[in-house]
Parts: sequence; structure tokens; C-alpha cells
Amino acid sequence: MSSISEFARQHVAPRNLAAAQEFPRDLWQAIGAAGLFRIGLPAAYGGDDGGYVEIAAAERVLVAEGGSLGFGMSWTGHQMTARFFIDRFANAQQKRMLMPGLVSGALTIAVAISEPEAGAHPKLLKTTARRPGGDDGDSYVIDGEKLYVTNGPIADWFVVLAITALEQGRKRYSALLVPRDTPGLAIVPMPAMKALKPSPHCGLKFTACRVPAANLLGDADTAYEKMALLFRDVEDAVGTAGLAGALRYAADLLAKAATPNDEANAAFGELAGLLDVLDHAADACVAEMGNDNAALLVGFRSLAAQIAGKLKGLRYTVTANAMFDVVMADIDLSLGIARQPRLIKQRRLGSAFIAAR
Repeated sequence: MSSISEFARQHVAPRNLAAAQEFPRDLWQAIGAAGLFRIGLPAAYGGDDGGYVEIAAAERVLVAEGGSLGFGMSWTGHQMTARFFIDRFANAQQKRMLMPGLVSGALTIAVAISEPEAGAHPKLLKTTARRPGGDDGDSYVIDGEKLYVTNGPIADWFVVLAITALEQGRKRYSALLVPRDTPGLAIVPMPAMKALKPSPHCGLKFTACRVPAANLLGDADTAYEKMALLFRDVEDAVGTAGLAGALRYAADLLAKAATPNDEANAAFGELAGLLDVLDHAADACVAEMGNDNAALLVGFRSLAAQIAGKLKGLRYTVTANAMFDVVMADIDLSLGIARQPRLIKQRRLGSAFIAAR
């Protein structure tokens, strides 16, 4: 991790990314020049042949050393999308078309699932991709809208989830690869979020947007259960690393401003121990992905929230710089993302725990 640590200290930490009005494309290009898009991607296309463990470890260092959870999330989002959707589901031709550029940084990819007034709930999603038949039958025509597409404003390609069939009233979904310049696709600006800058988001609007049938990713009509649900688990597990890195960065800011005495030493000693436990918990969440890691994820987020509370309490005992408050806003927003679905999982876990006793 020395290369990404050095990159974070030299290129990310000196910049006030929380105040950035635009995504720093020069920094994105610098990551590519440093070879850091290779992390977690297959060696056959120039990657380091790692996986989610390596992506998560790099994100934690990038955030802990660079201080920008938003920028770390953008980098990780690109790596996870390339690793999960392209490496796992793309056919050989699609991989040859996309993977070299994703590994070098020449291409950026984003995934589009959520929709207005629907979130990612499969019963509420409306975007469709139909086969027109006739002379145009070897294509899909997409109509609909997507929201909160992370990295959308800088993406060259999108993985788009759309309804392609109805079976006994149940929507069936497919994933399609859509180039940014496809006629009928419009990038819809969204208001900047109050935190997690400079990670860029946008909406997408599809109006008779036609893509070749060869752009189908994986098997038709199975993308929700085979891709969307599993990708959510990947995001939850790998995302623990960025949160752990941000909490460590915030703790470092406070420690640099602290005056050593018995009370401060005890408080920061406890904090150091908790942060080490959190790092190990994040590692376990990723290592156990694919097994039943629900309890690990619940425990991680609970501990992360406790550490955030302790940091806020220590905030008033030292003269911290303004960056601390920015990082804590990022942490709070990250802890709040998808809170309701996570609470449902937590209740299910608790129900099973009680029933087993």
C-alpha cells in the first residue's frame, strides 16, 4: 500500500477537496498515471490480479492519508464496478473492449440502478429496455430515468438496470452497457450533496435510447437477483474500509491538536484501541463477503457510530481545525446512507439470534 499512501499524502491531502465545485479530473488522471486503477483488477488486462480485499485496503489508506472520503468513494466505486460487473459478468468481447481502459484509467464506468421515488426497490423501478423486433430486433431500446449515479458526470460507460420482461406480474431485469455518447441518453445534473465532496453524482434520462443486443451484460432477465442484490453486499462490505479510514483521519486531526495529560492520554488510548478493532472488523467484513457476514457488518457500523460519537465529544477538548468538522460531516452522511434497509437486516439478524436461544 506504499504507492497509494504516497499518492494520498502528496496529491490528495494538500488539496481542499471538500470545497471543490467540480470533480478534480486532473487528480483522476494522476491516479491513472500512478497505476492505481490496476488495484483489484485482472492481470490479463494489466491489473494487479487482486480482488475486493485489495480494493478495500487501498481505499482505507487513500482516505486515512488523504482525508477525503468522497474522493475515496469515487475511486472505490470505479474499482468495484469494474471488478464486479465487467470482470465477473462480461463476455470475452466486452472485456477486451472495456477492461484495458478501466485498468489504465482511460475509461470510467458507473452503475445506474436507483430511480426517482423508487430508490432501488425492484417493485418500484420503471426503466424499461424492449426488443423492438423487425429489422431493429438486434437491439434494446431503453426508456426511463435513473438518479444518484455515483461518478455519472465523469463516466464513459454505464451499467444500466432495466426491465426486460414480466413473468406472472413480476418484473425481470437485465443489465445493459450504455456508452455515454449514445443518442437518447441525457446526463441530468443533480444538486451537489452537502458532504462527501467531490464525489460526483447525476441523473440519467433515456428516451428511445438504442443499444446493440451485444451490449447485454450477463444473462437476460436475471440481473436483479444475480447482480443488483449481490453488488449491494459488495458495496456494504468494501465500504467499511473508507469509513474506517475517515474515522482514523479525523482522530489524527484531533490528536495533532491535543495537549498530552492524563485525561487526554486515556481518551486517545481508548480511541486508538477502538480504531484498531474497527480496522480488523472492516477486514473481516470483506474477507467474509459471500459467507454470512451480516453480523460483522452490523457490529462494524455500530462500533463506527460509537467512535464517531467519541470523536465529537473530544472535539470540544482541543482546538481542531475546520477540516475535522468536514470529515465528520462525511462520516455522518456515510453512516446514514441506506439506513432503513440496514435496519431491516439488523432486525432479521436479531430475530434469528433470539430464536436460536
